[in-house]
Amino acid sequence: MGFKCGIVGLPNVGKSTLFNALTQTAAAQAANYPFCTIEPNVGEVAVPDPRLDALAGIAKSAQIIPTRLTFVDIAGLVRGASQGEGLGNQFLSHIREVDAVAYVLRCFDDGDVTHVENRIDPIADAETVETELMLSDLDSLERRLPAIEKKAKQGDKDSKVQADVMQAALAMLREGKPARLVKVSDEQRPVFQQLQLLTSKPVVYVANVDEASALGGNDYTKRVEARAKAEGAAFVIISAKIESELAQLPAAERADFLDTMGLSEPGLNRLIRAGYSLLHLITFFTVGPKEARAWTVHVGARAPQAAGVIHTDFERGFIRAETIAYDDYIACQGEAGARDAGKLRLEGKDYVVRDGDVMHFRFNT
Repeated sequence: MGFKCGIVGLPNVGKSTLFNALTQTAAAQAANYPFCTIEPNVGEVAVPDPRLDALAGIAKSAQIIPTRLTFVDIAGLVRGASQGEGLGNQFLSHIREVDAVAYVLRCFDDGDVTHVENRIDPIADAETVETELMLSDLDSLERRLPAIEKKAKQGDKDSKVQADVMQAALAMLREGKPARLVKVSDEQRPVFQQLQLLTSKPVVYVANVDEASALGGNDYTKRVEARAKAEGAAFVIISAKIESELAQLPAAERADFLDTMGLSEPGLNRLIRAGYSLLHLITFFTVGPKEARAWTVHVGARAPQAAGVIHTDFERGFIRAETIAYDDYIACQGEAGARDAGKLRLEGKDYVVRDGDVMHFRFNT
């Protein structure tokens, strides 16, 4: 698993341009008019991780397989989308399938690129997008709640838990706040997630800037950053124009191009890191002569859960995990050296996986 990130925003904020650049495709039509994205576009990118290349070099792996991130580019929302304005609810439904949502906000001035509401105000744009998502959530909950409450009154315990969660979410939404701010217990969390509320998704605010603001931001981005900090959301500055130009260059020329722009890495890398941090994800590795491969798990995952990411049989028949910390694998120049140095550990079912662990699972089928 990697994670799936939905890209949303008003029309003409650079969403599709950013999607094209990040996935290095022209799958999404980028044009200067609303609703040019007729279907949600889906693209996958490899998650860059220099550790994987280092491990593969030591193990002389024949193949390198990074973990992957899926982007879903969703047509521009407009005021009234929750009631069917623009392209309406059909696009809101695609957000239910993602792990996190990137709000792409226009943080640049350009008289040649129209704005659907004839003003440049990224905070107002964010509020428009979020309002439409909240209205859609309200409608969904208000339609579903009466039937659940009826079952709860008849003594169904599961329905009682579900009704409590739905009522808490409704109360939050009616205050004009997103569902992700609802406090739920460990017992309630699976129920809350099953509701698939649009505003329950963690948010990454992506400030799309001009080239001159790519390094340090501008007055617009400062406002967006303050909003993200207040909400506990992630925040990334990206210039879709730079990313688009970068995507068209041969790989060998990209580092020089970034250097001329004063940037140390592509915006994609920063966005991925922000997403991993927001979703509390870490990476572990499996390494051998056939392949070196990166895998993604949640922080706190135990060894059998990590094994299950590779194959359900691995989790079901888990015996132990031979584990080497990344730094030890590199310092000892591989598995044999780590074993000789006493750095290879045999971990059981209660072991909590750490970021960078190199793991080999033993299991019974």
